[in-house]
Amino acid sequence: MAALSCSAADLSPLLSAAATNATAAADYICAQFDAVSNKFVDTAFAVDTTYLLFSAYMVFAMQLGFAMLCAGSVRAKNTMNIMLTNVLDAAAGGLFYYLFGFALAFGSPSNGFVGSHFFGLKNVPSSSFDYGFFLYQWCFAIAAAGITSGSIAERTQFVAYLIYSSFLTGFVYPLVSHWFWSANGWASASRADNLLFGSGVIDFAGSGVVHMVGGIAGLWGALIEGPRIGRFDHDGKPVSLRGHSGTLVVLGTFLLWFGWFGFNPGSFLTILKPYRESGSFYGQWSAVGRTAVTTTLAGCTAALTTLFGKRLLIGHWNLIDVCNGLLGGFAAITSGCSVVEPWAAVVCGFVAAWVLIGCNKLAEKLKYDDPLEAAQLHAGCGAWGVIFTALFAEEVYVAEIYGGGVGRPFGLLMGGGGALLAAHLVQIVAITGWVSVTMGTLFLGLHSLKLLRISPDDEMAGMDLTSHGGYAYHGDGNGEAENQRGFIMA
Repeated sequence: MAALSCSAADLSPLLSAAATNATAAADYICAQFDAVSNKFVDTAFAVDTTYLLFSAYMVFAMQLGFAMLCAGSVRAKNTMNIMLTNVLDAAAGGLFYYLFGFALAFGSPSNGFVGSHFFGLKNVPSSSFDYGFFLYQWCFAIAAAGITSGSIAERTQFVAYLIYSSFLTGFVYPLVSHWFWSANGWASASRADNLLFGSGVIDFAGSGVVHMVGGIAGLWGALIEGPRIGRFDHDGKPVSLRGHSGTLVVLGTFLLWFGWFGFNPGSFLTILKPYRESGSFYGQWSAVGRTAVTTTLAGCTAALTTLFGKRLLIGHWNLIDVCNGLLGGFAAITSGCSVVEPWAAVVCGFVAAWVLIGCNKLAEKLKYDDPLEAAQLHAGCGAWGVIFTALFAEEVYVAEIYGGGVGRPFGLLMGGGGALLAAHLVQIVAITGWVSVTMGTLFLGLHSLKLLRISPDDEMAGMDLTSHGGYAYHGDGNGEAENQRGFIMA
């Protein structure tokens, strides 16, 4: 854009002439102000787009976190397999979300159930669409798929990964995100009218939309497959099948922590938005910072609660449990991170830790096997996060972010009545039912076609050797030496 200039020599001939030229002078001066205004608008758009893109890059980095966490949590003989599935979650998910998923989630105008435009990003309106938004939403879709891959690790045929990942990112997840995040969704808090129970669902960054979807999908996959060989003895008592690298688990945990700062604060999508016209500097940039703080506090509290809780229960300071507790706190706060006070985030993390511990105890009693505790962590703690938001959402934050002003339902324990809680209970039932019907049916179909679980011989030998041509590590030829030298995870 050319530099703006204005001088007395430009204006004086106009201002000293006849009245007709006074109009021309006014037009000239206003044009200069319009140019300046347009420049500020362009700058604001560039800042918001950069913020969104950088947030998308951070969320995408979570795929590396998932890969490292999964790799460290499985035995060495399955390392290559689980890492390859994480790569393909992103690759297959990218194509299917481009072809179908984004349109089903955000293609508008649409009805409350499903989007109907922009398949393959065709005919997207240039005036209201930015490609950064597509990229950001794709990163969320593949995060849901990555959650599921952990639940069914070490015993699933490779083709099954490709089928379920494409189906989840291209169809199942997009409809859920449409219901709760699209402006047209039947339960969205951003609808202009007919809000569910007068409030809609406040699931800001996806405790339900992302974490419950991925966790429930993984739950059905693991249930239908059954536990890994050796996970429970002949008397039904659990046997620890330890992952091979605590180092990779910690690396993955910190990468996920970093990515969560794009996941939660980034869900504002923009940053240059004022909340008040009072001349103060208070606006969305402040809410972004508060959201990062609530995210941090929930995770930290959950980690410490798990540390001491497990010490009391099993007598050990357990590394892996602490990492999973931390992630459980993050999964729980994801729903209400933008609408609660920091002190409430501490409550969220504390309860999330006990939810995870309780879900793991229940899983053992039911002989349910999930190598990553993905269903317990993401579905269990995600459901708690949805309820937590309905209890602790602050009125002022709900009004600022979702509009509606005074009188809009907010947290039950904050004096906002039960409407928000009712909406969130509906969300939990809707997600559980939808994912169970779709993904449960898919996994049952794969099982009946003998496309789901590998053979017992292949499982004992390890999937790296039987499916991928060799081990991820060079060792004694069977990959178990590295497993025995790994960190104690019991």
